[in-house]
Amino acid sequence: MAEQKTATLHIGDKSIELPIYSPTAGPDVLDIRKLYAQGNVFTYDPGFTSTASCDSTITFIDGDKGELLHRGYPIDQLAEKSHYLEVCYLLLYGELPTAAELEDFESRVTNHTMLHEQMMNFFRGFRRDAHPMAVMVGVVGAMSAFYHDSTDIADPWQREVASIRLIAKMPTIAAWAFKYSIGQPFVYPRNDLDYASNFLRMCFAVPTEDYVVDPILSRAMDRIFTLHADHEQNASTSTVRLASSSGANPFACIAAGIACLWGPAHGGANQACLEMLQEIGSVDRIPEYIARAKDKDDPFRLMGFGHRVYKNFDPRAKVMKQSADEVLELLGVENNPILQVAKELEAAALADPYFADKKLFPNVDFYSGIILEAMGFPTAMFTPIFAVSRTVGWISQWKEQLEDPNLKIGRPRQLYQGVTLRDYVDVEKR
Repeated sequence: MAEQKTATLHIGDKSIELPIYSPTAGPDVLDIRKLYAQGNVFTYDPGFTSTASCDSTITFIDGDKGELLHRGYPIDQLAEKSHYLEVCYLLLYGELPTAAELEDFESRVTNHTMLHEQMMNFFRGFRRDAHPMAVMVGVVGAMSAFYHDSTDIADPWQREVASIRLIAKMPTIAAWAFKYSIGQPFVYPRNDLDYASNFLRMCFAVPTEDYVVDPILSRAMDRIFTLHADHEQNASTSTVRLASSSGANPFACIAAGIACLWGPAHGGANQACLEMLQEIGSVDRIPEYIARAKDKDDPFRLMGFGHRVYKNFDPRAKVMKQSADEVLELLGVENNPILQVAKELEAAALADPYFADKKLFPNVDFYSGIILEAMGFPTAMFTPIFAVSRTVGWISQWKEQLEDPNLKIGRPRQLYQGVTLRDYVDVEKR
C-alpha cells in the first residue's frame, strides 16, 4: 500500500498534518475536515471552486484537455454511438447495459411516462403566461403529493422507483408546460415511440392531424438530451446534493435542482445565446458585434462562445454542431433571420484569429440553441429541455450520495464581516 501523503499547515505555533488523497483522475485533494477542530480556522472559497464537496464515480471533466467522461466513456463516443436512455442506464448503474438490460430499462421508463390524471388540474392552476420553468418547479415538487410510494429515501426499491418515474415523467411535464403556455390541449405520451420522439410529439402534435417525428429531428433532440445528461458538481447538481443531505424526498430535491438551473448563468445560457442573436438581428450587423466583442471596454460578450470549465474546447460542441448542420439542412434557414445570423456569426468567429487565440469557440449552448430555435421551440422552453436532459444526472448524484457512508448534512461556513456583539436599545432612546 502506498504511503499516505500529507501536507503540514503552520498556524501560529501549531503544526497541523492534513491528509492528501489522489483521485483516479484530476488533481490531488487536501482533506481539511479536521482543520477547524485542530486549528480553529475555516477555509474561504466563494463558489466552492477549489473545494471537493464529495467523492464521486459518475462524471469527470478535464477543462484543460476539453474532456468529459461518463463512467470513463468520452462524451463524443456516447453521443455518436449510443442514445439517451442507454446513457441514463450508464449514469445510474455504472456500466453500459447488455441488450436484455437495456430492453428492460427502456420498458420501465416507457411504462412510467404518464402523469397522475389529477396533476392536469395542477397545471391549470398557473397563469397562462407563467414561465415553463416555474411550472416545472411546482409540478415536480408536487409529485411527492401524488406518488407517496416512492418518497422513503431509506428504501432502495423506493429510490429506484422514484428514479424511473422522474426520468420517465419529466418530458411529459415539460411538454405539458409548453402546451399550457401556448393554449393547446395536452398530448399524452405514446409507448410505441422512443424517448426523444415521444417528447417532440407531445410538444408539437395537435388533435386535428397526425404528427410524425422526422428521424433527423428526433436524433438531434436525443443528442441534446445526451450531451446535457450530467456535468459533474455544477450549481444545480450541488443544489440537489445539498437538499438531499437533509433527507428531503427525491421530488423535492429534483425541484430544487430545476430552480437552480433556471438561473441565466447556468441553464439559461442557450436562451441567452438566442437573445443575443435576436439583438444582432441581421447578418450585416455581425462585424459591428464582432468588433464590440473584441473591445475590452465594451461590456458586450458573445454568448455561446467559450466555457467557464473548458479552457480549450467544449467536447460536446463538435457532435452538437453536426446535429445543428443536419437540422438546418432539413428545415432551412432562408425564412429565419435569427438562424441566418447564427450561421454567419459562427463562420466569422471561427475565421477570426482573435477568438482562436483566446479559445473562444462555439460551445454546446450555441448549437443547441440553434437547433431548438429551428425546431420551433420558443426561448422560454430552452431551459426546461435542459432540465429534462439533466434529470438523470441529478438522480444519479442523488442516489450516489445517499449510499455514501460519509454523508453529512451540508453546512457551509462563512467569513463573518458584520457588526460584533452590541446591546439592544429601546426604541425611544434611538
